[in-house]
Amino acid sequence: MNRLSGVGGAGAPRRAGARPAGARPVRARGTLATVGVAVLVAATLIATGTPSGATGSERGAGLMGSTGPAGGAAGFDGGGDDPGPVVRPAPAVVGGAVAEADVSYHGHVSFWNGHVGIWLATANHGPAPVSGVTVRLRFSAPLASGVTLPPSCLRTGPAEVHCGTGSMRAGGTGVQLALDVATVGTRAEMGLDIDTVWNGGASDRNPANNTHRVLTLATGDPYTF
Repeated sequence: MNRLSGVGGAGAPRRAGARPAGARPVRARGTLATVGVAVLVAATLIATGTPSGATGSERGAGLMGSTGPAGGAAGFDGGGDDPGPVVRPAPAVVGGAVAEADVSYHGHVSFWNGHVGIWLATANHGPAPVSGVTVRLRFSAPLASGVTLPPSCLRTGPAEVHCGTGSMRAGGTGVQLALDVATVGTRAEMGLDIDTVWNGGASDRNPANNTHRVLTLATGDPYTF
């Protein structure tokens, strides 16, 4: 008798690919590491304004789902979601102290036939430069599926978009953003909240010029901020 023919014997051959009882699959061990890397890469791309190549809304939601705090558009009904935990680099330090910058956003918003048009200019009044800024746009109504966004922007939820400005020197300007997005349903007005998710870790003592709340009527008229 061949001594290897006994089933379950000490010398029994093992099939290729079989794993010992109780061993964790390699795929399962690597899942958490893969997710962690994807989140950090996406956060870095949008904060620095690097084009990601993602213009579809669903792809954007998957990439940026953990870069902003929870909550919908403050003060308005019908919008918002919970993107998950915030991922932020360490504060920027200059000469042993936290760097101070003054980021500002100005522009106008229009609303007509279920479309929202946004033109937004970014700047940094200093005194320190910033390595990148992430602007958050929160709408009072969900956006339609398949909206097309600028390369530096990603959709992070049903009614939320994040955009990167790139680095800005002290007294310099960042990108100018132009968006035209469709919303779900028909309504007579649209609310928009604009604020900063991340500014490179710098201190900003003047949030009034980068935090705006705009209510627009569905007339197509521009409302400045």
